[in-house]
Formats: sequence, structure tokens, C-alpha cells
Amino acid sequence: MKKKIVILLLLLVTLTGCTKRFTIETDDGKNKKQYVSNILCKPQSKELQQIYIENSDKLLVEYEKLPKCSKLKINSGGYEGLWTSVFVKPLAWIIIKIGNFVKSNGLAIMIVGFLLRAIMFPLSKKSTNMSENMKKAQKDLDNLERKYKGKEDKESMMAKSQEMMLIYKKHNISPMSGCLFAFLQLPIFFAFLEAVYRVPAFFENKFLVFNLGTTPLEGMRAGNYWYAIIVLLIIGATYFSFKNMNNSGNTDQAKQMKMMSTFMIVFISIISFSLPTSIALYWIVSNGFTIIQNLIIKKGKL
Repeated sequence: MKKKIVILLLLLVTLTGCTKRFTIETDDGKNKKQYVSNILCKPQSKELQQIYIENSDKLLVEYEKLPKCSKLKINSGGYEGLWTSVFVKPLAWIIIKIGNFVKSNGLAIMIVGFLLRAIMFPLSKKSTNMSENMKKAQKDLDNLERKYKGKEDKESMMAKSQEMMLIYKKHNISPMSGCLFAFLQLPIFFAFLEAVYRVPAFFENKFLVFNLGTTPLEGMRAGNYWYAIIVLLIIGATYFSFKNMNNSGNTDQAKQMKMMSTFMIVFISIISFSLPTSIALYWIVSNGFTIIQNLIIKKGKL
């Protein structure tokens, strides 16, 4: 089973498509702007439609054969490889259908982000429980390390391994199942990103006072300082999400985890200024779900 999971993940990574872009100069000739060249459907605005028509030679798809985004189907464009056909298109279709129903693509992105986390809840719950159990087992593991300190002969190492497995069994720890969620959430996250990037409609509409295709940096430069809320929510959600993950009772492991968490928080804080609002909404909802879930699990209510 474990080998099958590893093979599947390697296959997904190998076959993963990616968003392709082309660059054109703005009207003033001073700046350049990028557009997605392998879009899944036609944009809604006439201005953007004209840009794609004039640059049809730079596209990786036949523009005239593309459906309107509101009419996108799971099989639109035919089979485009395992990654796009099985993951990206269905995900984009679901977001569009929910967006048509709730009359908001921004809200649809948030709903789908919530649903994805809900679907993966059994795995994420198991991962959180494994972390909690590992913390409880840390005292026994530390004693085991002291017991076999300096003993590196084959017999001692085998005995240590056997005793470690007994500790894992005592505290109901399964290292592989605890890591499974971390492995599986990556392809889902990348599929979501690609689904959003390749549907122009997700960047043309607004959610409250935010344009889904505008980054906080662009928004604040234009004088809309409400975008600062997006940045604060991303940083806050990331901080508390990583804080809940730091469950190690071992001092060295805790230091390593803290260093990694600090790096990721700083890194995401920096890139939060350049994330389109559509992606930011997914990130906020996804991490918000994880924070609430972990808090409930730690209180023993799930």
C-alpha cells in the first residue's frame, strides 16, 4: 500500500502540467504584463478578449474553440493528460458551477477550499493525532535514546528498533499514516492553483472590495488599503497554522520545527503581497479550517 502511494505521487509529479504565460507591453510601453497562454476558457471582458485574439499566436490552445468560462465542462478541450483532465479541469468546473450558483467566484473559491479540507479531514485528523501521540511518547523515546547512547553494534541497534516499535504501538503511533496528509495535500494544492490560474473569469470578478486578479501590493499602490486586510489574514492564518503543528516535546526537534516555522511564516508573509486575491482567499480559508480543526482535536472533542 505504501509503495502504491509513493508511486502514485511520483506519477502525479511527473505528469503535472503547469501554467504557461506570455508577456506583452502595456499601452505606455514602459511596463510588461503577463497573461496565461494555456487558458481553459474565454475571458469575459471585451478588453481581455481582444488581448487574447491579438496574441492568438502566443497561445497554447485554439482560442476560437474555447468555451465561455461560464459554460466550461469537465471534458472541454478533450483529454489533455492525466493531471489536467483528471484534476485541474474538474476542479475548475466545480468552482465555476458553485460560482454560478452563489453568484460570486470569490465565494466559490472559498467554498471549494473549505470542501477540499473537509474531504481530507480524516487524514488531517489522523496526522494531528499522530503529532499529539508523538508528544506523549517523547519521554519514553528520550529514555530509549539514553539507554542505547553510545551503543552502535548491530544487536543493540536491532534491540533499540524493536523497543521503539513497542513505544509506537503503546501510544498508537503510525509514522507513515501521520505523514500521508502532508504528501497528499501538495498535489491537491497545486491542482487548485492551476485551476484558478487557467480560468480568466477567476481574475476578472470582484469579491467585496477586492478584485480577484489584483495582488495586495497592486491594490495598495492604487490607493485601496483594504488589501492590507488580505495580507494580515494570510500572515495570521499561516502563523497559527504552523504554531499548532509545533507539537514536539523534544527540545532539539522543537528548535528545528520553530526554525522551519519561522522561515515559512517570513517567506509567506513576503509573498503574500504578490498573491492574487483569488489565491489568497483559498489560502486563508484552508489554513483557517486547519487551525479550528486542530484546536477542536486538541480539546478532545473529535
